[in-house]
Amino acid sequence: MTGNARLPMGIEDFEEMRTQGYYYVDKTGLIRDLLDHLGKVNLLTRPRRFGKTLNISMLRCFFEVGSDSGLFDGLEISKEKELCRQYMGRFPVISISLKDVEGDDFAAARSMLCSVIGSEALRFQFLTGSGRLTENEKEMYRQLTVIDGGSDGVFAMSEAVLTASLKTLSMLLHKHYDSRTIILIDEYDVPLAKANEKGYYEQMVTLLRKMFGSAQ
Repeated sequence: MTGNARLPMGIEDFEEMRTQGYYYVDKTGLIRDLLDHLGKVNLLTRPRRFGKTLNISMLRCFFEVGSDSGLFDGLEISKEKELCRQYMGRFPVISISLKDVEGDDFAAARSMLCSVIGSEALRFQFLTGSGRLTENEKEMYRQLTVIDGGSDGVFAMSEAVLTASLKTLSMLLHKHYDSRTIILIDEYDVPLAKANEKGYYEQMVTLLRKMFGSAQ
């Protein structure tokens, strides 16, 4: 970066940081390290304010179908030519943050979780016109994006739909693209911490265990 680059105060979006003239400390080597030690589930643990959210954003920009490869020009990962050829822009990516999933009771927190899942599902509205999905599968997608007819305008997911939401969306994207789906989950512990404070921990941990356990 040039001497005119700005400090990225409060910026946690990789694309914004790379395109809007902010300083960026190159952490793209994480992509190579992750692929070298790839598991079905990978947990990235760091103390608070160590850039986990920015790294999640970076991973999405690298792997997601239709991503801008120019975002990585001049960065460490760009030296890995074969790795970039195999993995960059090759996968559908589901990326959610649970930092706002909280409430004074379980119902309120559950509603926030529906909003997070529903909002992410709306990014993939092209699935309703996919030639690779059956009508039943398209209906499964629509159930993830149905809005309650009440004044609140919240996503109306049944327990079964919410519990299977990540699995369902992953399966539909896999079938549409004929490529395995990557699921990125940020701030996964926030709903549990808030639930523990408010007294509905067991309900929340049961819901998240079912959601995450079924995702693939």
